[in-house]
Amino acid sequence: MSQKFKEDFISNKKISLEKNALTVLEKRYLRRDENGKVIENPEDLFYRVAQNIAQADKNYDDKADIDALTKEFYDVMSLLDFLPNSPTLMNAGRHLQQLSACFVLPIDDSMDSIFDTLKNTALIHKSGGGTGFSFSRLRPNKDKVNTTSGVSSGPVSFMHVFNAATEAIKQGGTRRGANMGMLRVDHPDILDFIVSKDKNDSLNNFNISVAITKEFMDALEKNEDYNLYNPRTNAPSGKLNAKTVFNKIVDQAWKNGEPGIIFIDRMNEKNPTPDIGTIESTNPCGEQPLLPYESCNLGSINLGHFVKDDDVDWERLEKTVRTAVHFLDNVIDMNNYPIDKIAQTTQSNRKIGLGIMGWADMLLSLGIAYGSEESLSLAEKLMGFVQTKSHEASEELAVKRGAFPNFKKSVFAKGKKIRNATTTTIAPTGTIGIIASASGGIEPIFALVYKRAQCLDNEEMYEVNPQFEKLAKEKGFYSQKLMDKIAEKGSIQGFSEIPEYIRKIFVTSHDISPEDHVKMQAAFQKYTDNAVSKTVNFPHSASRGDVENVYMLSYKLGCNGVTVYRDGSRDVQVLNLASKKEEQILPKEAKPRMRPMKTTGFTFLMHTGCGKMYVTINEDDKGACEVFTQLGKSGGCTSSQAEAISRLISLALRSGVNQNEIISQLKGIRCPSPTLAQGGAILSCADAVAKALEAYNREKMSHELFSSGKQSVNILPISESSQYAHDSNTNLMGACPQCPECGEMLAFSEGCVVCHGCGYSKCS
Repeated sequence: MSQKFKEDFISNKKISLEKNALTVLEKRYLRRDENGKVIENPEDLFYRVAQNIAQADKNYDDKADIDALTKEFYDVMSLLDFLPNSPTLMNAGRHLQQLSACFVLPIDDSMDSIFDTLKNTALIHKSGGGTGFSFSRLRPNKDKVNTTSGVSSGPVSFMHVFNAATEAIKQGGTRRGANMGMLRVDHPDILDFIVSKDKNDSLNNFNISVAITKEFMDALEKNEDYNLYNPRTNAPSGKLNAKTVFNKIVDQAWKNGEPGIIFIDRMNEKNPTPDIGTIESTNPCGEQPLLPYESCNLGSINLGHFVKDDDVDWERLEKTVRTAVHFLDNVIDMNNYPIDKIAQTTQSNRKIGLGIMGWADMLLSLGIAYGSEESLSLAEKLMGFVQTKSHEASEELAVKRGAFPNFKKSVFAKGKKIRNATTTTIAPTGTIGIIASASGGIEPIFALVYKRAQCLDNEEMYEVNPQFEKLAKEKGFYSQKLMDKIAEKGSIQGFSEIPEYIRKIFVTSHDISPEDHVKMQAAFQKYTDNAVSKTVNFPHSASRGDVENVYMLSYKLGCNGVTVYRDGSRDVQVLNLASKKEEQILPKEAKPRMRPMKTTGFTFLMHTGCGKMYVTINEDDKGACEVFTQLGKSGGCTSSQAEAISRLISLALRSGVNQNEIISQLKGIRCPSPTLAQGGAILSCADAVAKALEAYNREKMSHELFSSGKQSVNILPISESSQYAHDSNTNLMGACPQCPECGEMLAFSEGCVVCHGCGYSKCS
């Protein structure tokens, strides 16, 4: 195809994109020259991808009309009706040509296998992919090693090796590598695995999930023990009580969202090629079960574009499904796989994963409340339609191109020939969702109104859901004051000035019960070949029992797994929506009391993004009276600001200001360099001082309770000159509360920590 044809074609195909979409494309996807200057526009990108993927048709038909197919692929992408996964957008038609997002690699019980897999992981991450592993084949900790007459260090220790390798690799590519680490619930080291991410700085390049078996669930139902199996011998090696293990999983998930759970036997019941291999793990977000050495290519249809006359535009949706299946099957042939074994396995099964995004947008356009019975019914109908039409499209391709090579060894062997062993997956759509201006996957709306800081002039601007904004103006209740209130609360529930029927339809993540989140996931899972990426959101006040109920419901309703997130459990700042605190009334001429000649106190070591900070809090006979700070990096603006904060705190303390009021003003202030410490995330130097004051208060309370004999109270003492200790109410995973790339607040959605501003994802 000539350059002139391309220029003439795209000159009439200008793409309309939102500002955020353009920002994401420029930062992550558009080609750059050797000096880092962007040298293509969005039209160039979509044409590059369309023209490259269309070339695969030549493998099956010498007379294939590549020009016409390029137009078809270009149109469906440029209209933002369908987008493939990020590696395809980034790499198709470029030197790398690595187009897959998902890989699973095996780890056998030998040093050769472990470090061969580690090498292959490096190659995959370098090319922009993410990896999933099952560590279940590794012998348990302290098990014998015949070759050395020593003992094994167990699977968790090798997870740390993989984590460190990922840390070293991740800076080299356009996408940050991510891992899924999985261990069967019947592995002898399962209890160590469950708590392996209890510390904030542990395994931060991994998502972890427990592979739950049917044997375990049966034992759990009966409150019985279940067998553990040594993978070296495959023989029983002890028992654990299923309820005890389950409670431990629930407890950790309540604390910080991990581990997730995967119903591994259920996944294998749906394994289309059981004679080829057993499913052991998934990709990092859990929605793509894969055999060892298998990869998958994903893409999503933007449902918000398929509403017509207050109904789903079924005819146009069917056409888009067929185009998308053709596109994704071509990707398998055009892919440059990082490892030969992966190429062989992938091409033998030809799995594709067509999914959706913009589900919440579609519901809003149809006037249907997310989580309602009507929405659940439509979810089943719509995904059933997508799955049926994708299977039909795959069968049509099989007539022209042949079935996938392992077809005769598959569950399809006695039926119609099909081109792809699987066709549907509902994957996270964080970044491509921003490009398409679509709500993520099947998640509800994140927020209807929220503030976005403008870095250049430090002005805060509002982002308002366009459908809500339009309706608010049409119905006459739009005002800046109301938008302020909604942005503060994050929801429109309880605002009497908004009509009730609108409040019923425009619900956000936290307006929906955890049970309805699970029901929505189950509705889509019913008609999805692979699995569904979805987060079940809990309020911070949720109990461990609430998490347990969701886990049991997800199993009962047929989900392949479940990911939960309790609001605030991955951020050091516990949300407090209680009534406003009474303001302390100070005397009109408050004067600070004199500092005595001698004071006593505590020094706390706080790890900040600016280095080690030593915070000393001294007291006189009336209580805390002064604060001193010293940064490890002496001098400079940061040190001077820390000193200024300390002087003002000291003045306030000696003037009678309540310490809690001081803490509330400083705690949660964020800077561009948050860091992780033993007690959670430290967001800034000011935040560190606030947490040192909290630690001081706990130390004093502990001492007073001990002196009074009230030793039964659960208070965690902090020793003098100690590091900020671990607070049982902020037992956190350690995800940054602020996006490391653009500074926006991060959110937990679609099974991962994501930024709704720039598209950053911890899982990709």
